Amino acid sequence: MARYDVFNGDADGICALLQLRLAEPADSALVTGVKRDINLLRQVEPAAGDQITVLDVSMDTNKAALEDCLAAGAQVTYVDHHFPGEIPQHGGLDALIDTAPDTCTSLLVNQRLKGRFLPWAVTAAFGDNLNEAAQRAAAPLGLDEQTLEALAHFGVCINYNGYGAALEDLHFHPAALYQALLPYADPRDALADSTGPYATLAAGYAEDMAQAEAAELLVDTPAAAALLLPDAPWARRVSGVYGNALANDHPERAHAVVTASADGTWRISIRAPKAQQSGADALCRRWPTGGGRAGAGGVNALPRADLEPFLADFSSHWPLA
Repeated sequence: MARYDVFNGDADGICALLQLRLAEPADSALVTGVKRDINLLRQVEPAAGDQITVLDVSMDTNKAALEDCLAAGAQVTYVDHHFPGEIPQHGGLDALIDTAPDTCTSLLVNQRLKGRFLPWAVTAAFGDNLNEAAQRAAAPLGLDEQTLEALAHFGVCINYNGYGAALEDLHFHPAALYQALLPYADPRDALADSTGPYATLAAGYAEDMAQAEAAELLVDTPAAAALLLPDAPWARRVSGVYGNALANDHPERAHAVVTASADGTWRISIRAPKAQQSGADALCRRWPTGGGRAGAGGVNALPRADLEPFLADFSSHWPLA
């Protein structure tokens, strides 16, 4: 029997697995990648009796591989908050799926664990830009404002590490970052460790965000804004968290961060207006390689010629209330 932990390489996926493995330590093969690499379950070669945990990747995208795992006799635990499509009805599947715009995988895992490692769930929610949900979840901890802000920044930095076209763009391989954080039962301990990964991530985040301030505006209306970043590692790293920052600063407006790719396509990160928190997944699924959740989505490889019609679709998708 083999054990696999399959998880998104962003803050939500990493912090969800941290909670589970702090609660139930286990040796497992780690299957992860950059944040946009979500077709992860196909990397598993399942056999009868295998234990497979899948966190924060779309069931809809992984449906064929999931059915193969179940048919092989594996036991699959699947926790996620993205659009799932039709959920298979199978005795080998334990699925906890909730697509509400104010939850994330780490908050769902926290529910299962009855709050045992709540600070990591709060950190993940901040990283997923679910700031109000994070603050609500943190209420039982009685944290002061300074500590909440520190956890929020930590979550953003973990999330920032997951963005990139390839693992070479990242400061840490997501599996390595997970392993580096696993010794800390509480994220506050990781923040206090000057030799830990937080210092590296915080410095990189600050440098990349400073460069993003020079982004070119492609769309600028009261309802929507789109910005262009170049084909560069720093731009790929910052694309998602820059979109989150813009969404926080302008909650009535939708945002698109368009990043040039070396193959001539565009990588696009979409943020729904924070005031609405809906529609990002629907917009992105209309375009090849697109997907996401209600509040945030993306398109991995938009053909170069499709940028103008995409921006027109984006600009009209969220009319002002």
